Formats: sequence, structure tokens, C-alpha cells
Amino acid sequence: MIEKMKLLHITGPKGDIDRAVKFYLNKYDIHFENAMQSLGSMKNVRPFVETNLYKEAMQRGEELKEYLDSPGDGTIEMRAAQAQGIVDEVYGQIKDVRGRQEELRERSLEIKAWMEEIAPFIGLDFELSKLKDFRFIDYQFGRIKVEDYHKLERYIYKNPYTLFYECNNDSKYVWGVYFVPHTHLMNVKSVYASFHFEEIEVSDKFQQTPRQVFTYAKDELEKCERELERLQLQVCEIAMGRKDEILSACKSLESYCRNFDIRKYAACTQANDGSEEYYILYGWMARQDADKLEQEIAQDPNIHWEEEEGNAKICPPTRLKNPGILKPFEMFVEMYGLPAYNEMDPTLFIALTYTLMFGIMFGDVGQGACLMIGGLLLYRLKRLRLAGIVGVAGVWSVIFGFLYGSFFGFEEVLPAVWMKPMDNIMTTLMLAIGFGAALILIAMALNIINAIRAKDYGRLLFHQSGIAGLICYGFVVLCALLFVTGNGLPATIIIGIAVGVPLIAILLKEPLSHLVERKSQIFPEGSKVMFFVEALVEGFDVVLSYATNTISFVRVGAFALSHAGMMGVVMTLAGLEKGSPNWIVIVFGNLLVAGLEGLIVGIQVLRLEYYEMFSRFYTGSGKPFISFNKRD
Repeated sequence: MIEKMKLLHITGPKGDIDRAVKFYLNKYDIHFENAMQSLGSMKNVRPFVETNLYKEAMQRGEELKEYLDSPGDGTIEMRAAQAQGIVDEVYGQIKDVRGRQEELRERSLEIKAWMEEIAPFIGLDFELSKLKDFRFIDYQFGRIKVEDYHKLERYIYKNPYTLFYECNNDSKYVWGVYFVPHTHLMNVKSVYASFHFEEIEVSDKFQQTPRQVFTYAKDELEKCERELERLQLQVCEIAMGRKDEILSACKSLESYCRNFDIRKYAACTQANDGSEEYYILYGWMARQDADKLEQEIAQDPNIHWEEEEGNAKICPPTRLKNPGILKPFEMFVEMYGLPAYNEMDPTLFIALTYTLMFGIMFGDVGQGACLMIGGLLLYRLKRLRLAGIVGVAGVWSVIFGFLYGSFFGFEEVLPAVWMKPMDNIMTTLMLAIGFGAALILIAMALNIINAIRAKDYGRLLFHQSGIAGLICYGFVVLCALLFVTGNGLPATIIIGIAVGVPLIAILLKEPLSHLVERKSQIFPEGSKVMFFVEALVEGFDVVLSYATNTISFVRVGAFALSHAGMMGVVMTLAGLEKGSPNWIVIVFGNLLVAGLEGLIVGIQVLRLEYYEMFSRFYTGSGKPFISFNKRD
């Protein structure tokens, strides 16, 4: 069923909106509508536009929570101003410490850069600052691949104008510095470049040797890290001293920040004397929730409400409310589309018809019991809606398994309570078509109920699934039933009137609907000749749809036969007739048939639901109920 809704019109002082949401509206599921869409034509009404005042404080609060050893939920209720005050106060206490931490982190990065720069040349036992005092000698630090270094050694051995000092090496590179007289710099540099020597800039500001510089940098880095640890402990101590206050403030600010989005649904207006501004909210609530909210805010002088009646601009949202056993089947309804607010909820219908048809097409006590147990367990443990549907469908499979006398494909273990499908194939198929005709008639009756609810009299009287369609199709089904059972048919003139008159009404449904609704223009614009041509084509389509929709249900019987046939093949392959069956073949055959046919039957039944039945009585044009509290 569809839960009944109330549309509440809530107003209050503009500055009080956050308190109202936090202490009242957050307790309930409310589907808010955009107030400007309903009030946009009124004067002195404008959108509620504000910058989020709580976002910065919330971000600071989240930073403070990082210093707590075990974050959780606060226990103190506080308003926004109090929460902001606590966060700002604690944040101010640790601001200087955090500034010092940032300086130390930058210092650590600088020291690490030094160490990375100087580490490859730690083998040079010469003070770096003295290199810049050379007047006639130039130098260049760098690295070269090991294989190129062996070639370079031969060149250096023969060249009296350069000296290469190896500082460090590994399996891939050799690091070092070469010296060259200033007068031969360009030539020697070109030669080193030809050996793929990669130049590395090393600062000459250091006063000591690379090893001494590296050791000094390492000691400085350790000092920085120790100081950072001390400052971190100091900050944690400050934060832990006010842990509960910080957590409560963060919880409150998070709530206010999240609820700030309420403004996009609200409108603002000003008092007649211009003294104060007010917010306006429109929201749908379940009737029982709305009654509770009204009682709560009745004593609050800052909040005013009234129930909105008959607002044509705002369509009620749809929220399904069904018993637990029907909840899984809401998935199929949602896949097609939620019912409109004044439309019938088809959940019960699809729950009964889907599982019933599944059982007819997949009747087996053993396999059905496996589907039932597995589906219900999965639904219980994982809350998978599809598993719940499979579990209920398995119940019907077990029932029809007893009616067919089938147990894991063994046809002789259980006696058939009703019939074995393979014993009378034609009867099985005819019963399936008759079952389908009955379901189509039920769908037409549901369409009539929906048309009455929607006060759509044209659809009620002249639609192919309305009263005219019900009379036309129902009389044909009655005649077919009389013929099959061997009874006499009604007189030809009665058949002609009972079938022909409703069919003509269906063909002329548009002008007849206009006539019933007392519209000034009976026939649609355009040529009347073309209208009647289109009506004849549409009439042919209606008759054809009646026939094809009915015949489509033959698959219900066909799959019942298919299941018996496939299990017969499995038993033949297992050698059941020889008296010593191969149980491995029987087990795997049952698994294959249950998995493959169960999937196909599930899809085919859903197709029958959507195309042969839902299309006759259900539009699925509903707007989903989206609770402000449970939004993503």
C-alpha cells in the first residue's frame, strides 16, 4: 500500500531555521519541496541564499579530532554558537604550537634535501667552502654510469689536464668530482658530456667536508623530529583535556553543516512592517509523523505550521508501506516505476502472480525446497531482496512439485496430487492460456479501479483495459470457455453486440472521452477521415494485442513441460532405467537444470508481469519519497 501523506507549511524567524531543523525536523522523515516553485508568483518572496556559516568551524573541529586518541560521539547537547566558540577557543590555544610544528616540518624537509644532495659525495675529504677559493682550477660534481666510467678512466689516464676524484659508487653509478684548468674547461667538459656524465649541483656554502655536513644534518634532523614529537604531545594534551567538549562541538557542527542544505528548499519573506524576515518550508510527511510533529511544535512560539490542502502545483511523493513478506517484491515495482500517489500499489499483485507462475513453471519438491531454504537464508543474513523473492517462489515450487509428483526429477517417488504435465501436453498448454486470460481480466479490473481513483472517466469507460475492454475481452473468453467445455455458444447477434459495441467504443475513445468530460471540441484537430483510418488501424492493434497477450501465457505451460523434459534427459544420461544410476550425473544435472532453468523462468515471468499485465493497468509515474534525513 501507499503511505498517506500530509503537506506541511512550516514558517519561523529566518535566524532560527537551524534550531528548528536540529531539534524538530531531524527527528522525522520529511520530503521537502522547493518552496519557491509554489510561492514564486507571490510578492516579497525570494530564495533563501546564505553562505555556509559552519563549514570552516567544522573543518577546524575535524582537525582537532585528529589529536584525540579515541574519537567518538560527544555527549553534550550544544547550539551552533557554543560549538563554534569551543572549537575556536581550542584551535586558538594550539595555533602557536601548530605554527612552530609547521616551521620544524619545513626545516626537516630542508635538512633532508641537504642530506640527499651531499650523500653521494661523502667520500670527498675536502672542505666544500674552500673549492670556491680556487682561482685557476674549475670543478664539477656529477655521476656517470659504471660502464661509461671504465671508458672515461682511459681518457683521464692519457689527458694531463683533468683529474677525476671518485666519491661513491654502486652497481649502476659512480659519483665524483672532476677538476680541470680554467683554460681547458670547455674542451674537457665536452669530453665528459660525451661519456654521459650527469652534472649535479652541490652548494659550496657548507664550511665542512661532505661527511661532516652529512653527520651534522643527521643530528639536526633528529633534533627536529624530537621537538615535533614533544609539540605533538603538547597539542594532544591540550585537546585531550577538552575531549568531550570537542567531540560534542564537532557532532553539533556536523549536524548544523549538514542541515544547512535545508536552505535550498526554503524561501524567505519579510514581515509586513519590515521588522523581521521569515523562512518558509514545504514538506511531505506520513500522517502519523505529521501529527506527532504538530504536537511537539505546538508549544514553540518561534515555529508556525499549517496543513496545506489541495495544492495542485505539488504532487505528493510515493512511499510504499507493505508487510515484511512483501518488502522484497517492492524491488520489481521500483524497477518498473513507483505508483503515482493516487494509484494502486501493485506489490501484492506481483508478489502473488510472480511466485505463482514461477511455481507452475518450475514445479519440483526438491529443487523448490533448495530455492526456498537458500533464498530465505540469504535474505535473513544479507537482506538481499532478490533472495527473498527466490525464497517465496521456492515455496510455490514445492507446492506444485507435490501437485506434479516431481522430486529432484524423479517422477515415480511421489504420487501426483493433480497431474503430470508430460502426461497430457495439450491440456497443460490450454490451462496455461486460460490462466493467462484470467490474469488479463484481473489486470483490466485493476485498471478500472485506478481510473476511478484518478477520476479519468475516458480511461474508465473506453480504454482497451477499461469497462469496454473488459466486456469485449471477457465475452470472448467466456465463449472460448463454453466451446472448450462442450457447451453451446450464445446467439450470433448477442456475440456481435457484446464484442462489437465495446470494440467500437474503444476505437472512438478519444471523441467519446471528450464528450463524457464535456469538452467543447469532440473530435481532435485535423481530417476526420484520417481520424477514422487511424482508429481502424488502432482497433486492429487492440484485437491483435488481446490475442498475442493471451497466447503469450502458453510459455507458462511450456516451461512446466520443459522442466519435466530436461529432468527426463538427466535421468536418461544417469542410466536410471538400468537400475543403477550414476548419482554424480544426477546431482550435477539437478544443479544445472535448477540454475539455468530457474534463471530463465524468473526472467520470463517478469516479462509476463511487465508486458502482459502491468502495461494494462499501471503507469508507474510516481515521485519517490526522499527523506531529508536519509539523503546521500
